[in-house]
Amino acid sequence: MTILLSNDEIAGLLNIKDVLEALEIAYLEAAAGRAILGTRAEIITETTHPDSVYQLKMMSSSISSLGVGAVRINSDILSFPAVCGKKRRKKVPLAPGDRWTGLVLLFSTRTGEPLMIFPDGVMQRMRVAGASALGAKYMARKDARTVALIGSGWQAGAQAMAIAAVRNVEQIRVYSMTRNNRDNFCQQMSPEISVDMHACEDIEEAVKGADIVLCATNSQSNVLFQKFVKPGMHISTIRDNEIELAAIKAADQVVMHDSSSMDLDHYNNTHGIQVADQKKEAGNSPDMAYLREVPTLADLITGSAKGRLSENDITCFLNYRGLAIQFAAVGATLYERAKAQNVGNHMPTEWFTQDVLP
Repeated sequence: MTILLSNDEIAGLLNIKDVLEALEIAYLEAAAGRAILGTRAEIITETTHPDSVYQLKMMSSSISSLGVGAVRINSDILSFPAVCGKKRRKKVPLAPGDRWTGLVLLFSTRTGEPLMIFPDGVMQRMRVAGASALGAKYMARKDARTVALIGSGWQAGAQAMAIAAVRNVEQIRVYSMTRNNRDNFCQQMSPEISVDMHACEDIEEAVKGADIVLCATNSQSNVLFQKFVKPGMHISTIRDNEIELAAIKAADQVVMHDSSSMDLDHYNNTHGIQVADQKKEAGNSPDMAYLREVPTLADLITGSAKGRLSENDITCFLNYRGLAIQFAAVGATLYERAKAQNVGNHMPTEWFTQDVLP
């Protein structure tokens, strides 16, 4: 049987600790050569929606030791509105019911059959936060207790959950540009993760004295600047350009999630289409070319690189670009749990296979 899951079912089956464990396995398998990444592809063309473009994004991976392969597919309408004078990247929910489209297909490497089909939303949130938390686990000071969180959206909530799973966090200070958003975010998240949450009026208030600074925004411009970064801090970002280049260069230790997608060759645009956030890709900046040579998260987890050499080090984790091995590894855990608990719609696998040689 092939299992079809919903985001709600995924949220009920997985917690952030499950994701962290699965991700560590994924990076160890990648380092050992048992996890393979396919080439990322983003096809961008015109759409009928005003001031927007259509993007078809695909990534794939296989982890032989887990017996799974995964393909993630996103079909998005992208717009780039300005909020408080800063450009944002926004996926417009135009599918029926005002919804977004993102799917993960999980396959068996033993039989080739489709094991599971599920939306990517909840897992996307958790795997990004999980990677940031693993960066902090290996790079932040062991006694880190105070966290500054820049952002109060969907991804920021997962970042709060994940960082609390790898450090004994006593307080998280939150800044985002909209007061109601950050106030509501703190009220919602504090009881959920049992950590004191404090909404701040500006970034400086949030980061002053913080041990860890997590950026989790959809901003197209810098939100964390060198002047805010102090010795002993660990800083992290989930997007190109959230952290000022000078702040990255000031760090004593810099680790990249993975440098394989820094180039622009994974973009295929219709002639004449210009997309705002392609211009700020890390691989498009000569000043950031050195990042191709810095250690990766897999290097930290295997022990081939050290994340921190002294208590005064400024450490920086660049959580650029998702990797399909994350969806494969977490998907494998999810599949076994859904099967064991009989969760989801279990459909005949014959619906998705064929008796005609392709």
